[in-house]
Amino acid sequence: MADHDEVFKEYKDTLPESVIEEIKQNLPEKCTKTRLKNILQKVYEEYINCLAVPGECVGIISAESIGEPGTQMTLNTFHFAGVAEMNVTTGLPRLIEVLDGRKTISTELMNIFLHKPWSEGKDIKKISESLKELTLNDFLKEITVNITEAQLKIILDEDKMDLLDTNATTLTNNLKKAVKGFGFEQKDTKTILVTISGKDKDIIQLYKLKEKIKHVYIHGIKGITQVLPVKKDEEFVMIAAGTNLKEVLKLEFVDETRTFTNNIYEVEKYLGIEAARQLIINELMKVIEEQGLNVDIRHIMLVADAMCMSGKIMGMNRYGIVKDKPSVLARASFETPIKHIINAGLTGESDPLNSVIENVMLNQPVPIGTGLPGLIIEAKRKK
Repeated sequence: MADHDEVFKEYKDTLPESVIEEIKQNLPEKCTKTRLKNILQKVYEEYINCLAVPGECVGIISAESIGEPGTQMTLNTFHFAGVAEMNVTTGLPRLIEVLDGRKTISTELMNIFLHKPWSEGKDIKKISESLKELTLNDFLKEITVNITEAQLKIILDEDKMDLLDTNATTLTNNLKKAVKGFGFEQKDTKTILVTISGKDKDIIQLYKLKEKIKHVYIHGIKGITQVLPVKKDEEFVMIAAGTNLKEVLKLEFVDETRTFTNNIYEVEKYLGIEAARQLIINELMKVIEEQGLNVDIRHIMLVADAMCMSGKIMGMNRYGIVKDKPSVLARASFETPIKHIINAGLTGESDPLNSVIENVMLNQPVPIGTGLPGLIIEAKRKK
């Protein structure tokens, strides 16, 4: 192994650390020094071929490489078989949603991974029920209004309460917190009586309460409406409709290192901008691969970098990236031009013409290319 370290040292400055680490992990057991040298040389050649040539317009290439296959996408959305509420947005609508950096997305989903032994199927039904946001309606057997007594009688489903380790006392306390102006009294293990507190006993109030009370939150994680245990590669994973990353990560049976949501802003809020960037890449690649298209991941990474470069997520639209461009003409070239030009005139803004768009508009040579150095030399004068 000491021989190996010497060889790796030679390539320390020519190859990225992550590539060297990956080679170390995937080396064959009996690898000679010569073979390792050959491997590293091949990797180095491949790495050099992958680098962008200085002066290459990577932005335009990326835009074309994503835009062209994007036009061939289908506009379908599908749902999980047998579960009507579990819709999943895919295809072009999802692509647009991510690139626009929309705060409210059409279908929020969480993939909740579990620790062992739960991931092997222990208490799987109980876990999926405990994750779901449950209201009083889920625990009800019947609810009746007694006009003569001016009372509301709630009869609870004991089987459901046993499954979720809760009882009528807990439910009564939750109702007391949520609904004011009424008295709640527990009669037995499954009955709660509701009376109007105060002198004015208006029966209409009870009828209004009868509907309102059904939606009082009782149990589970707020925001998660549906949970489906799915078996993936020998382990159970929870697919949840709705999202609440903060509360889900607190649960003891949840593997917080792998659990994720498809809401980019929630990931940015709790896990930071780097995690949000990775999620943008994952979500875009997932859509592209589901459609059977082939786009190099580097184009997607460039888009994700552009969206996250300011430290917060900005969509590819006039409210995001375009709004923050330093050039007046570049902002004016993308929708609502009059507004930008008037504002720039009022504040006396100037345009240094550093970028591509404004030079194209003025019919000048464009300063294009990635990392292209400018060369300044001092010409020797003849004496």
